[in-house]
Amino acid sequence: GPLGATRVLSRCSSPASFGGSMRLPRAGKASSQGSVGALKGRVGASSRRARTLWVAAEAEPGSGTGDEARVIVITSGKGGVGKTTTSANLGMSIARLGYRVVLVDADIGLRNLDLLLGLENRVMYTAMEVLEGECRMEQALIRDKRWRSLALLPISKNRQKYNVTKDSMQLLIDILKDMNFQYIFIDCPAGIDVGFINAIAGATESIIITTPEITAIRDADRVAGLLEANGIYDVKLIVNRVRADMIKKNDMMSVKDVQEMLGVPLLGAIPEDTEVIVSTNRGEPLVLKKKLTLAGIAYENAARRVVGKQDFLIDLEQPRKGMIQRAREFFAGDEY
Repeated sequence: GPLGATRVLSRCSSPASFGGSMRLPRAGKASSQGSVGALKGRVGASSRRARTLWVAAEAEPGSGTGDEARVIVITSGKGGVGKTTTSANLGMSIARLGYRVVLVDADIGLRNLDLLLGLENRVMYTAMEVLEGECRMEQALIRDKRWRSLALLPISKNRQKYNVTKDSMQLLIDILKDMNFQYIFIDCPAGIDVGFINAIAGATESIIITTPEITAIRDADRVAGLLEANGIYDVKLIVNRVRADMIKKNDMMSVKDVQEMLGVPLLGAIPEDTEVIVSTNRGEPLVLKKKLTLAGIAYENAARRVVGKQDFLIDLEQPRKGMIQRAREFFAGDEY
């Protein structure tokens, strides 16, 4: 099934260390329990109106309104391994498959998801204004002009992470569910502090991003334990920035080695690609390029596996074969 298998691992993490009983710093009127309760009443009418607006949009193939939304947090522990890039490319790929997708940038103070999507000039309101009752959810959501089934919910860049609590993040996710989105991706901040705990509050699934470096792998292993401690057992792994030439020289761990060390089912392996920098600077996800690179193909394949479509992992050690070359190898008996 999509992101299906659960896993049972023995972890040193204590559920009590990051469990529901943990008391987090609270600040501002959106942080208190009373404010959250009052806010639910204020956003009720706006969420119903927003649901009507989004459902009334042109239906895409495979977009049923009765599907339960899947809330997937994309995390890593270590910074700079490609969480935001993966969020943008997976979200865009799944939207192109005909599903209604919303990307939530949960990195308060250091948001970048709007830049990768080329939507930074259209940010008028953020989730913080929604929580404080200054705007409606449909005003804060930014719909992508290229694919109308994709939306972005940005987070304020001038606030502190302690201004958002688990309750307020859960409220945002509930509103988005009420608007009949089918996939809600949460771009988690780096680290395992309050920002991490808030980001995973409303998630039921997780995708861990790591690179074949021992520091990133150790942080990913720690995050996997914390996800289990917080009741998130449906976890998949994406290994980013893989270099086949270094693996052959035994200068880099292979994807299989990384997966065995973490004990997490593999969702995809993304090769190192200089086009990622170009696409980031242009505000255009890699999967939108007319001539897809190997990394773009890997992101699209991973997106298809997320939605439950069977697809093979790409071969990182060989260039992509054309149909004529495959036919020649087949008749020559070399294709397997």
